[in-house]
Amino acid sequence: MTKTLFSELNLTPDMQRAVERMGFEAATPIQSQAIPVIRTGVDVIARSRTGTGKTVAFAIPAIERVDTEQEKSGVQVLVLCPTRELAMQANEEICRLSRFNENIRSVAVYGGARIDKQCIALRKANVVVGTPGRIMDHMRRKSIKLNRLKMVVLDEADEMLNMGFKEDIETILTDTPESRQTVFFSATMPPAIMKITKEFQKSPQLIEADRQHNEQENRILQQYIAVPHARKKDALALLLRYYRPTRAIVFCATKKMADEITELLGQQNIAAESIHSDIKQDQRTATMRNFKGGKTTVLVATDIAARGIDVNDVEYVINYDLPPNKEHYIHRIGRTGRAGKEGTSVTICSSRREAADLHRMASGAAKEMPIPTAKDIQKKASLDITLALEAVMDTGTHMLFNEVIRDLREKGYSAESIAEAALSLHYQGQISPVAEVFALPEQREPKQRRNGSYCPIILDVGRKNRITVNHLVGAITEHAGITGREVGRIDIADEYSVVEVAQARLDEVMSAMQGCKICGKTVYGTLASGKGHQRRAQKNGVRRKASKSNHSGIEKRRSGRHKR
Repeated sequence: MTKTLFSELNLTPDMQRAVERMGFEAATPIQSQAIPVIRTGVDVIARSRTGTGKTVAFAIPAIERVDTEQEKSGVQVLVLCPTRELAMQANEEICRLSRFNENIRSVAVYGGARIDKQCIALRKANVVVGTPGRIMDHMRRKSIKLNRLKMVVLDEADEMLNMGFKEDIETILTDTPESRQTVFFSATMPPAIMKITKEFQKSPQLIEADRQHNEQENRILQQYIAVPHARKKDALALLLRYYRPTRAIVFCATKKMADEITELLGQQNIAAESIHSDIKQDQRTATMRNFKGGKTTVLVATDIAARGIDVNDVEYVINYDLPPNKEHYIHRIGRTGRAGKEGTSVTICSSRREAADLHRMASGAAKEMPIPTAKDIQKKASLDITLALEAVMDTGTHMLFNEVIRDLREKGYSAESIAEAALSLHYQGQISPVAEVFALPEQREPKQRRNGSYCPIILDVGRKNRITVNHLVGAITEHAGITGREVGRIDIADEYSVVEVAQARLDEVMSAMQGCKICGKTVYGTLASGKGHQRRAQKNGVRRKASKSNHSGIEKRRSGRHKR
């Protein structure tokens, strides 16, 4: 495929100089296709996955669109991003591209930062990059006015809709001039995206840079392991001990689990930090700085917080919890295999059903891999140590320690004991004992159901909302503050789910589940008797027998206790 050079895109001298300063020579497919089209002023829908250079693709024509001679100040370009991290990074990219044009004044606005300082910065801004919620805050305060807007860009539009920003986006777009240019960038094109484009765009031109061939996916080795739910943490530790990545991201379904995993890895001397929406902005910035700088080896993240992660040398992406849908899976694994490098993704599945769901998300590309054993880890560690020692001996730098060796030999120590002591000082962590984890059996007998003091509740969310057992357990334990041991059997139907919780915690759970969100849907719970929800299931054409658990009406889970 012929590459397009930036010098062939008729950039202004200042822009060409900025691009060269950033080290860019050839444009990516999305950049070479989108820049000329956006320049024409038409509405655009650009389908491009993460890591393809889409920020530059919309930033260059956006900067060019700003009229720096305009007498009155005002926002001319608005870029909406799903997360504060992505907004910060998009703004930084715009600032780098406009570094030689002092009349471009770009400001990033997002939650977690002082709004009064943002209000002051907005007075002179002609480009604004922000999250929908904070943009709405400024609109209410009248600190931002969109009546002079010429272009609006929705970056990662599909994720903004998944996060529940649909109403905010509609409100913002409604408040902009009809003459504005509207540009959507999205990794996927679900029906919700197409619906909003029909309402707010005029004859948009579709650009699909990766429609025929996605080179990034081909550079990612997609694998999975199947282990019992109770051994997932041990399995994660085994994977990290085996691969020993320089930089890896672990994805979790809940903030609570992200913190638990971070604590676990810290106990095993693995440099890990978590990032999620409960962590303050200054700490999140420091965490990302540590991760990019190599001080932190493993970043443990939730899907929402990870949207702003832009690091090109992530070696491994590990899905501790199964992604809720294909879109999230694509975004997750897209954090590795970037900038022409190869990457690996590994998903930990706690049931054969989860493995089947992953198979569909990955379009059959994810292959089951054997679980590393303690012997495998020690063998690989020995090989790595051997190679490292050979490299040092080949350079001759080890000669500096001859005097130390000579002194020890004079004290009666053998060469073998000296070498063993030296190796243990530096490599002890790589060969220390690890817990074995065995693969999930092909078929498991259901555990005996505990009829004790458990009460069923009905939640108005089900399989049609792409809900899984992990989502329900994670939401209940996080919002109600109970443990996974206090959650009993879970039955998932198409439009609702039945969850058994410890009777002693029933009031807390019922209170916590009123109006909480699970996978973007607002959920409400009602009490149900055992017979009552059985009749409801039967009314929906559902058979509750274990032999029929794969019936299309209901997904039956009999794990008894779900440890989170």
